[in-house]
Amino acid sequence: MKMLAKVKVAESPSDIARCFPVMKHLREKLTLDEFEKRIARQASEGYTLAFAENGSAVVAVAGFRIIHMLASGKTLYVDDLVTDAACRSQGFGETLLKWLIELARQSNCQTFSLDSGVHRQRAHRFYFVQGMHISDFHFELTL
Repeated sequence: MKMLAKVKVAESPSDIARCFPVMKHLREKLTLDEFEKRIARQASEGYTLAFAENGSAVVAVAGFRIIHMLASGKTLYVDDLVTDAACRSQGFGETLLKWLIELARQSNCQTFSLDSGVHRQRAHRFYFVQGMHISDFHFELTL
């Protein structure tokens, strides 16, 4: 049975701090202080943090931005998407993903995209079930 969750945008420092324990599942090396600093810096570049709440508990978190790209046009790009490990397979991630896709449609985006680490096979299965497909490889060089 899927649980109901309400999706909100994290607009206050307390909302952002509430999202940290869930985001920590994905971005394990971040401290709360560094998380808050990065959210503030990235927000100035168009980053938005959204979260799914079940009752008073934050159960899933997404960080995203709407950008324009030569390759894909106006795109809602998801930097971060994670569900609390204790709450997976209950529909919370799906609720948040569908909210993001609807926001992309309402914002007249041509595409919706995200990257997912190659080791996250359960997440990949989830994205396939949601109708997504692998369109590119992402390459990086650590400096």
